[in-house]
Amino acid sequence: MLTAVVGINWGDEGKGRMVDLLSEGYDIICRYQGGNNAGHTVINDKGKFILNLLPSGILRENTVNVMGAGMVIDLEHLAGELATLTSQGVEITPANLKISDKAFICMPYHKAQDILEEERLADKKYGSTKRGIAPVYGDKYMKKGLRLGDLLHRETLEEKLRDILEWKNITLEGYNSTSSAELPALMAWLEKFGGGLLPHITDTTEFLLTAANSAKKIMFEAQLGALRDIDFGIYPYTTSSQTLAAYATIGAGIPGKKLDRVVGVMKAYSSCVGEGPFTAEIFGAEAEALREAGGEYGAATGRPRRVGGFDIPASRYGIEMQGADELALTKLDVLSYMDKIPVCVAYEVDGVKTRGFPCGDNLAKAKPVYEYLTGFKVDISKCRSAAELPPEALNYIRYIEDAMDCPIKYVSVGAGREDYFKLG
Repeated sequence: MLTAVVGINWGDEGKGRMVDLLSEGYDIICRYQGGNNAGHTVINDKGKFILNLLPSGILRENTVNVMGAGMVIDLEHLAGELATLTSQGVEITPANLKISDKAFICMPYHKAQDILEEERLADKKYGSTKRGIAPVYGDKYMKKGLRLGDLLHRETLEEKLRDILEWKNITLEGYNSTSSAELPALMAWLEKFGGGLLPHITDTTEFLLTAANSAKKIMFEAQLGALRDIDFGIYPYTTSSQTLAAYATIGAGIPGKKLDRVVGVMKAYSSCVGEGPFTAEIFGAEAEALREAGGEYGAATGRPRRVGGFDIPASRYGIEMQGADELALTKLDVLSYMDKIPVCVAYEVDGVKTRGFPCGDNLAKAKPVYEYLTGFKVDISKCRSAAELPPEALNYIRYIEDAMDCPIKYVSVGAGREDYFKLG
């Protein structure tokens, strides 16, 4: 069984908690794209964990976790993340964490370049997390970088880095910056933060192929959501990798395998970190109330998230792009304070109403068309079945499910591992 758990919208949908929940029945959990530019928050019996790079299955004792070939890995950040989890009582060994030798290294100069570019763009910035993600993916496709496997070959590592820096410093100088990337300092950085990772670096393609061919259950974990995909998202306000389920086996390192199941995750309302079109956005006191009720601050950056009502056009598009077989609806409990629940049912573009999801300039011009459903006004955090919900809450779920034309199988009503129920 090969399953992908992916985001339907702009990211921050609650994928980490769903992976943590579902991983109990899986042998292997694999992150297949992205870096430390987003976070997965998981709350379980061991405490609260914010994971930026590590697969969410690392919190399960009986799973093997893989960081796939499609990832970009900041060694310093990963070393810190591992140290934090170890201090919280999570055991991490080469047996339960394997890092692809083909994964790309996010270097300090990638972060420097990211910051310089956002400063250059000024009020036209993309809303980068300034963690080097766009520059490192750019270098990957320019074939100007290092992979994790290069750390295993100290005799050629320095020469490879020297050749890259000759080119990279030309780019940095173009910003009229005093920053420059120096070989001795970067070699020391690689040795300091990469040294402890060496036992984990391996040919994960061989490992995953053997597992898949042995009928092991593998879950592929995505970062961000469909609307942040580099090709099919709200370009250029996207991430720099493929966030779609179709890329899961490619980014994991076993492109010849096919998925059996795609679980799409979406919130009971909308949230968005960063710049770019966000049609369903609400403002003022209404937005602040929803933001506070949902704790809508970025797990990776702490930035306040933009918020809005559930967005039907965007979510239908996300489901289509992900090829979702079933859905998980998260944070339904957050809406319990509302008298009326806003739902964006359509967009208006140049005076024309559309239920589709436009792209480019048309999306930038889109205005939301809202309808309101009756709120349920009671605490539902202890509900563990649909039968325990107030009728208005169940009506809201069924309304969303009908609009999505895709079954909602899981509903979360709290942040904890057990704060959910299944729909029949």
